[in-house]
Amino acid sequence: MSSKILSKAPTDLELAVGKAFTELEASPEFKNDLKTLQFKSAREIEVSGGKKAVVVFVPFPSLNAYHKIQVRLATELEKKLPDNHVIFLAERRIVPKPARKSRKEQKRPRSRTLTSVQDKILDDLVFPTEITGKRVRYAVGGARVQKVFLKNKDSSAVEHKLDSFQAVYKKLTGKDVVFEIEGEN
Repeated sequence: MSSKILSKAPTDLELAVGKAFTELEASPEFKNDLKTLQFKSAREIEVSGGKKAVVVFVPFPSLNAYHKIQVRLATELEKKLPDNHVIFLAERRIVPKPARKSRKEQKRPRSRTLTSVQDKILDDLVFPTEITGKRVRYAVGGARVQKVFLKNKDSSAVEHKLDSFQAVYKKLTGKDVVFEIEGEN
């Protein structure tokens, strides 16, 4: 069980997710897929309606391997962790802007900027579906709300998780976002 967790001091939630991973690895459906996969950490985030979302942070290099089995794995983990939506995100690092006086010769990669990391979190959050559009609405008081439009053909897979996506993105980035399925209005 602890071989699935890369954290040095795992929490109770991480141990529960690790136990679920090892139980799923024993099943023939996931045996080959989960053998090499590990996760860095897991966090529980409150969602409206008494639901909770479990965010499993995975190492960035193994994200593609997770994407191959993510839909099936998330459904099985949601069965093992009742009243929770399971979401997989890559562990990404934000590198701060270099100081003016700094004479660092290496430039900051574009993929490590705050905006880029937050966009990638948004992509990881809604993974089985694709984002078709984004709009930012500015309210009179200066509040900013971003609307994210998702592809209609995959709506059945994520429609029940939209509140979880919204709560997780708000908790991780501090930004308000509203998810809509394309063509529902």
